[in-house]
This record gives sequence, structure tokens and C-alpha cells, in this order.
Amino acid sequence: MLSRSVLARQAQRAARASWQHETRRGLAAPASGSFSYDSGDAQGIKVASRDQTGPVTTLALVAKAGTRYQPLPGLTQALERFAFKSTENRSTLRIQREAELLGSELNSYYSRENLVLGAKFLRDDLPYFVELLAEVVTQTKYAPHVLHEEIFPLIQLEQKKFLGSPLSMATNSAYGLAFHRGLGVPLYPSSSLPVAKYIDPEGVADFSNAAYAKPNFAIVANGATHNELSKWVNEFFTDIPAQPSFQIKSEESKYYGGEERIAHGSGNALVIAFPGSSSPTGSSYKPEVAVLAALLGGPSAIKWSTGSSKLLLATAEAPNLFAHTKSTIHSDAGLLSIALSGTADDIRLVAKPVVDALKAIAQGVSKEDLAKAKALAKFKELENGQATEGSLELTGAGLILNGKPYQIDEVAKNVDSVTAEKVQAVAKAALEGKASVSAVGDLYVLPYAEEIGLKV
Repeated sequence: MLSRSVLARQAQRAARASWQHETRRGLAAPASGSFSYDSGDAQGIKVASRDQTGPVTTLALVAKAGTRYQPLPGLTQALERFAFKSTENRSTLRIQREAELLGSELNSYYSRENLVLGAKFLRDDLPYFVELLAEVVTQTKYAPHVLHEEIFPLIQLEQKKFLGSPLSMATNSAYGLAFHRGLGVPLYPSSSLPVAKYIDPEGVADFSNAAYAKPNFAIVANGATHNELSKWVNEFFTDIPAQPSFQIKSEESKYYGGEERIAHGSGNALVIAFPGSSSPTGSSYKPEVAVLAALLGGPSAIKWSTGSSKLLLATAEAPNLFAHTKSTIHSDAGLLSIALSGTADDIRLVAKPVVDALKAIAQGVSKEDLAKAKALAKFKELENGQATEGSLELTGAGLILNGKPYQIDEVAKNVDSVTAEKVQAVAKAALEGKASVSAVGDLYVLPYAEEIGLKV
């Protein structure tokens, strides 16, 4: 016979299990709510915010200063590295210690079109971090010793990291083939490029004066009311130049296509790219491209499932190969890319079946496949919006471009409207036009574009 204490413990475990089960069911229920941003102007600066419930706020300053817009190689990297360094009022150490005392995160990064300065902190600390961002963009000291002793070594390390990744090299090469200049400018200059020849403290300061002028940046917040954000921007962003010191501009993106082959001794990668979609705030937005990317797919996100995407089925004979499809959006263009990374023999084995999978989609898409692809594309958009960081850059870029924030809810609705015929048309147009194909690795084994049925 079981003792009373044992029975009591069993009863407690049963009660906990029941409570946890009910809790899990409650959490699994779909959450309602909107991802929409409220937008406006403060001190002539474009601002947007959404007041998501929670104790943490994410704040970002998004500037039109990505590699597409840099007047000289390496300037975007250098400007990004100067973020949160010493200003006229605060030393680097003071900025670090104050951020630590408040319990926060500071970060900066750049993309092909944007430079993002960000902070994540407790909601009540919004005034401090708005003031800090204002100080960073107006009072940073672009000291020669910081550039030469701290920033140049970091740029050189990034160059080495880039050259050590065949997939990164192939992706940058595909961008160069697709767009040449502008969006085609590499995210990281190669190690053979004499960066020091193009970058000096005065040049970085001049670039900052253009990038941080009112027409060229926006401030976006998640977890803050629009009135609060506008109030503190009005108070602290008072010394921002109304016009840039020079015009930051780039020609409208034009797709070219072509093929490039780069020898590499440390790995192999093949990137096949086609014209894609712009961001929803751009002029060439096509939600069907995102659905096509989801239909081609990549590694399974479902536990214990090997997946059933077209790309996984096409690469089944090379289980150790990394294969992934991505639709990357920019302000006026985009790139639909298929990336393969692994041994040269595996890439050669599956490259043609991958292209054949795209050809099969151009011939027809079943209702079940379309439904799964639309659901996945919609999920990724909404997940991107809920994660906050993903939507901050897109929202800021949309405000800079045409005053329209990136509204996740609207994008998800656009995915619902995609038909099988639209997906087929995108796949067919990709195959009939010129692809951008980059092979990096063992060039004796890696296939040429023409061998796998592509036009370049």
C-alpha cells in the first residue's frame, strides 16, 4: 500500500501537469492584435512607433547609408564602427557603463541600403536612449587614432571572415552580377582592396553629415507610444542639419545577370539568383516571389520531419548538402536566390535537379503545395513583424523612401491574394531571363550555368 506522503506527491504532480497542460493550450491559441505602426514627423524627422504591450522597448535609428550609398569603399563599415564611440559629452567608457547600469543592449549594423543604430531597454528609460542616439549622430568624435587603432583592424578581420566563407563570397558575387553597382556593391570589401586608401577621419565625418541629415534617416520604436517618442525626439534632436552636406543617391536598380567562377580551397558554394521583389513600400513589389521562395523552401523547421519542400526533394541524394531559398527585398528591387553549400561533387549532383524543380513549378502548382507555401510565407512575414528587430529596418527604410512605414498586416494580406498562376508566371519569367550564377570552390567540379539548364 502506498503511503499518504507518496499519494500526496502524486496528486501534486497530477495537479501541476493539469495546470501546465491548460497553460500550454492557452499559449498556443493564436494571438490577436495589430503590427501596424503610427507614423509622423518630429523636428522634421520621420518617426514611427507601435505600442506593443510589455516592459521592454526597442529603438532604432535607420539611416540611408548602406553600402549601396557609400561614395567610397569601406565608408559604411567605418561609420557603423564609430557608433557609440566617444562623443563631445560622453566617453566610450561612460556610454558603456551607463548602458550597463540601466540594463540594456546597444547595437549597430548595416545592410546594402541602411545603417541601423539600435538600443533595447526598459520602457521607462526611453528619454535617455533617445538622447544618446541624438548625441551619437551629432557629436561623435571621428578621431584618427580610433580609426587606425580600433576600426581598421576590425574591418580587416571582417575581410578575412568574408574570404573564409565560400557561401558569403558566392552571395556577394551573385549580387554583383545581378545589379553591378548600387545593390551590387559587396557588403565587405575584399582583402586586396586598400581600404585605408579611401577612408580617413574627415571622409567618415563628411559621410556622417550626409547620412544623419533629416531627409536621410528615420527613428522607429517598438514598445513606445507615438506621443512619447515624438516628445523626446522633439526635445533632443534639435541640432540635426536640415539638408545633407552632399546628396546621397544611387541610380535606380537594374537587373543584368551573368556568371562568375571563383576558385577557393576551403569549401564550395553555388548561388543561383533571379530578379525578385522590392519591399512592399517599393515600386516593384510582388508577393508571389515570397510564395515561390516558400514553395522551393529549404531545411525543415518541423521537428522530426525531413521536410517536403521542392528543394529538399531535389537534393535528396546529397543529405549533407545545405540548400536554401531566400527572397531578399530592397527599396526598388529584390533577389530570389537558391544557395547550395557542401562538397563540389554533391553540388554538381543536385544543381540540375534544383533547376528542374523550378521548371516543374513553372508548369503547374498543386492546390496543396500552394496552400502550404502561402501559409509558410505568411508565417515568416508575421514572425518577422513580431520579432520587432526585423521590421524596424524595413519600416525606417520605407519612411525614408516615401514616407510609408512597412505594415506587416498589409503584407500578410497580400500573400493571401497570390494565385497559382502568379507563382507559375514568376518561375517562368526567371527561367526565360538571365540568371545570376556564382560558383565558388573547386571549379574543376562545380557546374557551369549552361550545364544545368540556365541562361546567363
